Amino acid sequence: MSATQTLQGRTAVVTGAGAGLGRAEALALAALGADVVVNDIGPAAEDVATEIKALGGGAVAVTGDIGDWSMGDRLVEAAVESFGGLDIVVNNAGVLRDKMLFNLSESDWDDVIRIHLKGHAGLSRAAAVHWRAASKAAGAPVYGRVVNTSSEAFLFGAPGQPNYSAAKAGITALTLATAQGLARYGVRANAICPRARTAMTAEAFGEGATAPGGLDIMAPERVATLVAHLASPAADSISGQVFVVYGDMVALLAPPTVEHKFTAADGTFSPEELDAQLTPYFTGRDPHRTYAAYSVAALDTTGTQQTG
Repeated sequence: MSATQTLQGRTAVVTGAGAGLGRAEALALAALGADVVVNDIGPAAEDVATEIKALGGGAVAVTGDIGDWSMGDRLVEAAVESFGGLDIVVNNAGVLRDKMLFNLSESDWDDVIRIHLKGHAGLSRAAAVHWRAASKAAGAPVYGRVVNTSSEAFLFGAPGQPNYSAAKAGITALTLATAQGLARYGVRANAICPRARTAMTAEAFGEGATAPGGLDIMAPERVATLVAHLASPAADSISGQVFVVYGDMVALLAPPTVEHKFTAADGTFSPEELDAQLTPYFTGRDPHRTYAAYSVAALDTTGTQQTG
């Protein structure tokens, strides 16, 4: 690894790290030299911590529900007490409660928003408190990296995932606010929209292809490589960005653009003038031409996406 990619002497917290993408991310960070606080709700957190230690790295497991606001403080405290500081936060933990909007229960909504969005916010807030205090004590910016897990679901407005789509849109906005609000303290924050073959996504992908070396085209390790890079000193100029990552590619998303501006002739729209301007503009419009970013789906060349 290059000197700008090493994480030697750094400490990371990874949520949902007991399996799947979170486990791959924790291992990737450890491979670059980071000590890792491994969080998950069950005993798998301890298994991954043991796996990291067996490979020569430093790790500690903290079992608990990231949807509890206090868990963010517990994880930051574990990093400081075990390894002397906190440098990297990877918010990954999540659950699925897929339902069409008309079948969505209150608990389906609350569970997804609590684990995904509140979970991201609680740990980010605790880390922000730590980094702000450290920066003030040092009288200079500190080293801080946040990698949040969004999803293409927020780009498409997945019809069977209104709860998940809303949570991921919120996470994207939280990422932008984190990047802007903590920049002065030295923190960089970015969001990824990953696809990876894990237990949570088992029904989503077909077999697809393997690349040279036999690595599954949808292997979580492919995503973890980007996460580790965003956590490294090499990514000091990358902040407030959103990436789609899977297979053989990393795609940087552009911000939304203004398609058309409607202006009132005398400074105030009347209902009649709104009708005269908006109605013909949208008449005959392709129903898929909405704010949803369907074009992002065209990036997929993996051959794994299930249809129907």
